[in-house]
Amino acid sequence: MIRGTTTLIAHLGFPTESFKAPMIYNPWFEKTGIDAVVMPMGVRAENYPDVFRSIFRLTNIRGALVTMPHKITTVSLLDEVSTTAKIAGSCNAVLLRPDGSLLGDMFDGAGFVRGIQRKGRDLTGARVLVVGSGGVGSAIAASLAAAGIGEIGVYDYNPTAAEALAGRLREHYPALGIRTGSDDPTGFDVVVNATPLGMKEGDPLPVDVARLDPGTFVGEVVMKQEHTPFLEAAQEKGCPIQVGTDMLFEQIPAYLEFFGFGTTTAEELRAVARVSY
Repeated sequence: MIRGTTTLIAHLGFPTESFKAPMIYNPWFEKTGIDAVVMPMGVRAENYPDVFRSIFRLTNIRGALVTMPHKITTVSLLDEVSTTAKIAGSCNAVLLRPDGSLLGDMFDGAGFVRGIQRKGRDLTGARVLVVGSGGVGSAIAASLAAAGIGEIGVYDYNPTAAEALAGRLREHYPALGIRTGSDDPTGFDVVVNATPLGMKEGDPLPVDVARLDPGTFVGEVVMKQEHTPFLEAAQEKGCPIQVGTDMLFEQIPAYLEFFGFGTTTAEELRAVARVSY
């Protein structure tokens, strides 16, 4: 029930049809008696800076969840960003502080890495390929580096984006082996699709699945459906997988703490979530 006292968390992105966060946060708020709501708000890129500034003039807003395609743009609209957000070059959480300033943080990478680790996969010294060097790909790469991987390949259809991410990683993780320019998954321990490929019917697969090793752990960020064509193809090869919503469930406890709503576990969230596809 939304009331006049309800605290608002904006969920900013475009398009909104694939948003899953409201179906997780809102049932949890209801169960725990927290008077707050996550509200999807579709904003096209050309309108985003103006809309973003206007939203934070509302008197009943606590913060925002930020998703594609606005994670990178948001950084320049904030008063302060966390170290993780600086490394990622993007932001997916904004907090309106009591003094009116805006603090940004990034939890995509942490959620993705926690999901892998909770499945028993040791990332220490691992070789990882991250396809996609935008906001989510950069965040995942940063968190993987912090988790102690040994080598990372970063690839993007826009080579400039991949090189920029590689430069940020080298600055903060000088001992990490880094390569760019190839999306060949051969020989990698973990392969991550951090692109929008899979959002639309008929999208090409992000990598050549025929070149995946059967033991490679394959992770996905697309949440339009639980098992994307990429994950289905990887499973047919015998690869262990991580669906897109796993990243979401694992990062939500960190979001809740950031917004001052306490914390929970992925299991508790799954027990009350009403996710549909």
